[in-house]
Amino acid sequence: MMMDPGYGSAVAYGSEADHAEGEEMTRDALDALRDRALHEAERIAEALIFASSGPVAENLIAAKLPQGAPVGVVIQRLAESYAHRGVNLVRVGDAWAFRTAADLGFLIRQEETEVKKLSRAGLEVLSTIAYHQPVTRAEIEDVRGVATSKGTLDVLLETGWVRMRGRRRSPGRPVTYGTTPAFLDHFGLEDLRDLPGMDELKGAGLLSGRVPSNFQPPVLPANDDLTDEEDPLTQMDLEELGLLTPMGEAED
Repeated sequence: MMMDPGYGSAVAYGSEADHAEGEEMTRDALDALRDRALHEAERIAEALIFASSGPVAENLIAAKLPQGAPVGVVIQRLAESYAHRGVNLVRVGDAWAFRTAADLGFLIRQEETEVKKLSRAGLEVLSTIAYHQPVTRAEIEDVRGVATSKGTLDVLLETGWVRMRGRRRSPGRPVTYGTTPAFLDHFGLEDLRDLPGMDELKGAGLLSGRVPSNFQPPVLPANDDLTDEEDPLTQMDLEELGLLTPMGEAED
């Protein structure tokens, strides 16, 4: 008799299934054991995500589940169980978090106090970094057509939405900037490819009618790995940039 591949997983990570491995079992019994083991794995994942102050990486969830538990299946089942509730399980990059359901967001926003207010220049620089990353300060200035003050970049770094990625492999080795998982989380994006496209930008009035017809926003990668044109930041780089003290301790 052919057996569903999922049954093997149930035997692998359910303790009750281990006990019954050598016994003759019916399909219904295997289904029951598999569902029980998956339900327990869901409870563990739910507790990890709920207790965290920020999104929880999928590989961290997998490490906490019983051995052999299929993290993808567990997360999918958990997301489905929350799909029609007041909070939903959403992907943030390679992590997961509980967030207020989109159609109820207005209730929360009415009570929120906005603590991160950016100037027009700050919003322009943030947008440039988001769409052109990895990008250097000089490249930001080329895109905007005006000088970018260090203070504007400092404010964006303090918000936690922008980070120093590495150094460009070019004369002077300028620092490259990119967005962070906190940026994705704040704006409700799963990854950078979810940033608004041309039609959405035009609809929001963020693009001038004089934009060339062949203009397209840059194609962004799904992850924030360093490119072939970037070197990682070393401890010496961090000290030079004021991110570490000479003793190697991070500054407050």
